[in-house]
Amino acid sequence: MKCAGVETAGGITHNSFMDQAFGASEFADNPEPRCPCLLLLDTSASMDGPAIAELAKGLAAFKHELALDALAMKRVEVAIVSFGPVKVVADFHTPDRFQPPPLAAAGDTPMGAAILAGLEMVRQRKEAYRANGISYYRPWVFLITDGTPTDAWDRAAEAVKAGEDVKSFSFFAVGVAEADMGVLGKIAVRPPLKLDGLRFGDLFAWLSSSLSNLSRSSPSRPPPLAPTDWNYI
Repeated sequence: MKCAGVETAGGITHNSFMDQAFGASEFADNPEPRCPCLLLLDTSASMDGPAIAELAKGLAAFKHELALDALAMKRVEVAIVSFGPVKVVADFHTPDRFQPPPLAAAGDTPMGAAILAGLEMVRQRKEAYRANGISYYRPWVFLITDGTPTDAWDRAAEAVKAGEDVKSFSFFAVGVAEADMGVLGKIAVRPPLKLDGLRFGDLFAWLSSSLSNLSRSSPSRPPPLAPTDWNYI
């Protein structure tokens, strides 16, 4: 966030001067520590039909559940990058300002580009926290996909491993339906999880509960993750 019009690794441009000006006001009004969560959502053509509909319903429930927790409302921040093509459909906002975007399934699965763009967003958000004296928890990055990458993903896998090694973020991969779990296992450091059917509602209920628990902890001592029950064992 050094100058206006900075282009991210995924070719997505943000007006950094405006972001910085808004951020100063935003953080002055709410100086609470932040728990950033980035969702990387596959919206390629193969997600059309019940999958994209259930994903949208899960996002709406996610916002609702977070809004029930007064502390999470101040500390959790959610952003969304969809891919097919790669688009920032929701920038980092606390739940009161986060609006689940309409989702439409189309295109291929540029997963590698989406991961790189998302990690750059996380880096910039952390820079904004530091510039404004805001403490923060290690960001969570959740990738949800039903397919296999249609672009080169080696650089993305290297970026995930490098970031995990220095604890820059925690990266989670969730496979849906015919997702290529082998590739996901090569991209993510921790084993990917396979969603049981289309239980997006249960996944996002678990995620909102986990973020609420995180928001009540110390940034230096996050709580352990609760067991999941929405995935195949």
